[in-house]
Parts: sequence; structure tokens; C-alpha cells
Amino acid sequence: MVWPWLGGLALLVSLVLLATAGRYGYHRDELYFVRAGQEPAFGYVDQPPLTPLFARAAAELFGESLVGLRVFSAVAAGLIVLCTGLIAREFGAGRTAAVLAAACMSVSACLAAVGHLLSTSTFDLLAWTVLSWLLVRALRDGGPTWLLVGVVAGIALQNKVLVAIFLLAVFVGVLATGPRSALRTAWIPVSMLAAVAVWSPYLIWQAGHGWPQLELSTAIAAGSSGTSESRWLILPFQLVMVSIWLAPVWIAGLWRLTYDPTVRTYRAFAVAYALLAILFLVTGGKPYYLAGMFPILLAAGAAPVVRWAHTRLRAGLVGVALALSAVTSAFLFLPLVPAEDLRETPVVALNYDAGETVGWPEFAATVADVYAALPAFEHPDTVFLGGNYGEAGAIDLYSSHVVLPPAYSGHNSYASWGPPPESTRTVIAVGFDESVLRRWFGSVTPAARVDNDVDLDNDEQGETIWVCRDRTSSWDEMWLRLQTIG
Repeated sequence: MVWPWLGGLALLVSLVLLATAGRYGYHRDELYFVRAGQEPAFGYVDQPPLTPLFARAAAELFGESLVGLRVFSAVAAGLIVLCTGLIAREFGAGRTAAVLAAACMSVSACLAAVGHLLSTSTFDLLAWTVLSWLLVRALRDGGPTWLLVGVVAGIALQNKVLVAIFLLAVFVGVLATGPRSALRTAWIPVSMLAAVAVWSPYLIWQAGHGWPQLELSTAIAAGSSGTSESRWLILPFQLVMVSIWLAPVWIAGLWRLTYDPTVRTYRAFAVAYALLAILFLVTGGKPYYLAGMFPILLAAGAAPVVRWAHTRLRAGLVGVALALSAVTSAFLFLPLVPAEDLRETPVVALNYDAGETVGWPEFAATVADVYAALPAFEHPDTVFLGGNYGEAGAIDLYSSHVVLPPAYSGHNSYASWGPPPESTRTVIAVGFDESVLRRWFGSVTPAARVDNDVDLDNDEQGETIWVCRDRTSSWDEMWLRLQTIG
């Protein structure tokens, strides 16, 4: 019986992620998701509604709890591990190979990176994994499984549009390498209709708002995102997405899917991997966009590795590779190093997101101090203006702990939630150059500097907090210039 092994491993992964979930703090994106969840919609400027919906559900179930916010991500990570093992079984793997595939995924860098945060990437990785499993079954058996593919695809598209490119790549792979007969079934159009039906509320929202998702994609390709890197990093990133120690496993899977006649039915996945790598390289996609391919590559590669590891020495090498991967992934991507020691380690240099989870309470407290120092008569007509959604989200979240002004930002969907009222006289601003603020205000005074108290060089550290008065333009006019997507 392989189920107890796979289920136990999946449960262990979820528990480890939950046990470490509260070590640092909220991620910038999580602050945004919490706020977006309070503004339910069929879509947002920069994303479909599913992840903000999870944030809203977590708030309803667990209140203002960082660990509670990340419960769904921890569960998703466990399901990814489970499905990786199930895909291996579909490829004919025995118990040992199926558990090895799941174990490789459980200690992978890509799973650790997204599994301990509430992120669209977490559920996107789950979607690619579940769809890979269903597609393997559909290509082999056909029938109603295609309907499940469509329904799951529609749900996945309510989280991130990237999954559509994955499905298209697999489709092209099937056309190129077969089995083309799998596509000659009435279930395919039924599947497509199901996907579009589930996805349609978001499509209607995007169409009604001028397709802002396209502008966001262009901005990301141009490098506007904090996690944007040189497009050429996609290639070396492939070796560390799981871990350098376990790269031979997924490479064996890629080779097997390409050349092994026993899995010829699934050769389309090897073609899809190649197509996606080329596409993201050409278009400037983020290096981690290919993470969703690794569950199926590990699943395909596990059986050849088990056959190779028939001696005690080789089996020991596989065990060492798993252990080294677990240690490396945990050190770099889980919040294990004390926050005050992060600057002495390579963690933030290699994992940008780690720095994004440190310093938000201190940020909000400093803004609260600036607000408290203003004359009392100014308080009713004062707002906070953040240069990005994380800064505004932090003020919104921590306003239940300290006295803070209402928060606004022109970044992504925050802009659609409106500008401050025209009665606003004083603005506490962060994330803007002084020269920019002086275009809109007659008085711009530095009031404080952001300090995360651990001397960690992240995006907010050292930023000036400005107090701005004597506005020279209407908010409607300013808001048009303040709106940014990226």
C-alpha cells in the first residue's frame, strides 16, 4: 500500500510549514491579499479573485492570524506532494519510486518557497500538478476525465492565467508527438466549455476594465516586479528549482518522457517543458514560472533512479541528496534563521521574499508615531499614501493595533479602491521621491525614516516618511498620475 506513505509525507510537509508559518511576519503580497479580500470582486487589476478569496476565508475562520492565513497554502503544499506520488504511480512506479518522487518534491526549493506563504504561486503550482495528473489519465483513458480537466482548469484560471499557457503547451505537445487520437473525442469541447464557463466571470471583469492583466504582464516582462530577474536566469534556475542535489532525478524524468517507449503516451509533457522554457526565455518570464513542470518530471524520473540505486552505496547517495536538499531548502526558504541574524547570511540575497516578511510592524509603528506627532486638529483630515500596495496594506492591517490614518495607494488594485477625499489636508507619504511629492504639494517635510530594527536591507529599510501639506492639484487629477501596474 502506497497511500499511507504518500499521505504521511504530505501531512508531514503541511505540518512543518504550519509550524514555521509565524516565525517572521506578513509578506508584502499577503498584506495586499488581506485587503483585497475585504473588497470582493470577480477580478482585480493584477490577478483573478481566488487568492484574495482564500485570504478572506482565512480571516473569517481564524481572525487576524498569520498562521491561519497560511493554512490553505500548507494544505496545498501537502496536496502537491501527494499528487506527485500519484503521477509516479500512473507512470508505473512501484511504492519505492512513488515515495521517492513525493519525497523529492517535499524537499524541493520551489515547494518551500511558495508553501509557507499565501501566494498565487502556491495554488498555481498545485493547479499544474493536479492538471498533470488528470491529463496523464485523460491521455491514457479518455472519457469523463477530460471534463475534470476542464473544471480544474477553470478553477485554476481563477487564480493565475499562467496555467492556460501550460495547457496550450501540452496540447501542442500532443499534436506533435501524440497520441493525437486522444484529442478526437467529444469530451474535449465539453472540457473547454467547462473551463471557459468557470473562468468567464473573470474574463467579463477584465473586458469591462480594459484588460489590465495585459498591462501587468508587459510590466513584469520589463522587470517591474520585485522578483523579476534577467531572463537568462531561467536556464540556471532549472538546476536549483528542486535542488542542485536532486537535479538528476527530474533530468532523468525529462529523458524518460522523451525517449522511453513505455511512457510514449506522455511525451507531450517533455515537449511542453521545452516549449515553455523557450517561451519564457523569449518573453522575459520569471525564472520560477516553470516550477509547475517539476512534479511530473520528478514523477517520471523516480523509477529510473530507483533502478539505478540498486546498491547500498547508490541508495545512500540518493538519501544524502534528499537530506542535503531538505537542509538547503529549509535554510533558504523557511523562516528558520532568526530575523536579527538574516543580514549575516546569504538568505535574503538568494531569497528576496524573506526580506519582504520582516519589518512591517515597525513600519506601521513609525507611521503611527509620525501621525501622533501631528497637531490634533489635523488628524481627521490626514491620510497615508503608500508607493506600493505592501506599504498601504501594512497600514490597513495594523490599524487595529495602533492609531493610524486611512491608507491609500495608486499601486495595482489599491488605485481602483479610490483616492482620498477632497477634504484631505495632510498626507503622510512613503515610497516617493521628494521631487515627485513637490509636484503635488507646496510643503514636503521629512518626518522619520523606516527602520526594521534588525538592520536588514529590504525594500522599505531607510525610506523617508514625508509629511505633505498644501496640495496643489485635485485628488482626481493626482490619482491619474499615481496609478501604476506592476
